[in-house]
Amino acid sequence: MDTLRRLTPLDRLLDAAQNALMTVAGTPRAERPNPGRQVPDAALDAPERRHAAGLMRINHVGEVCAQALYIGQAAVARDAATRAHLLEAAQEETDHLAWCADRLRELDARPSLLNPLWYAGSCAIGLAAGLRGDGWNLGFVVETERQVEAHLEEHLQSLPEADARSRAILSVMKDDEARHADNALAAGARILPPPIPTVMAGMSKVMKAVAYRV
Repeated sequence: MDTLRRLTPLDRLLDAAQNALMTVAGTPRAERPNPGRQVPDAALDAPERRHAAGLMRINHVGEVCAQALYIGQAAVARDAATRAHLLEAAQEETDHLAWCADRLRELDARPSLLNPLWYAGSCAIGLAAGLRGDGWNLGFVVETERQVEAHLEEHLQSLPEADARSRAILSVMKDDEARHADNALAAGARILPPPIPTVMAGMSKVMKAVAYRV
């Protein structure tokens, strides 16, 4: 009878490398339908299209970072349940990544040219967070998702009024991020102490400013 083979460190390394390539250079596949697909795509003038594209590029970068964070954290998670929680959340972030990529193509825009850098930096942060222990690992998830939820709300307010298709995508993403944070809290997350949340917010602010244009 076949048995499930336990993953070795090499297996995990190869899986992480495959995820990195797919995230940065591939075409991730969403498991759920794109929530914007059934929404009519209204005509936007040139400034509105550029602004919508800039916001969706930021959100695409955010999902690249989320993939890297979760993969890095899962690679060093000590508890199998924590690792499973992180990988499940990562799959939903893959949906977000694919939806944002779809919308960028519809807006005739490209992803950030710095995605390899965003991925590498976020993976390193995820590894560092995970090595602190599972409670801190999950705490990092909570703070990350709360900050992402807040910036998605800002983007929902900032999108051109006619861009209902982008708004539909971001609304579902916002709900997912809130659920990820709630699930991490329920799984035993430890609340991160100051000044870590402030430093995270500052790094996010720089990323958003750069990704809007590059």
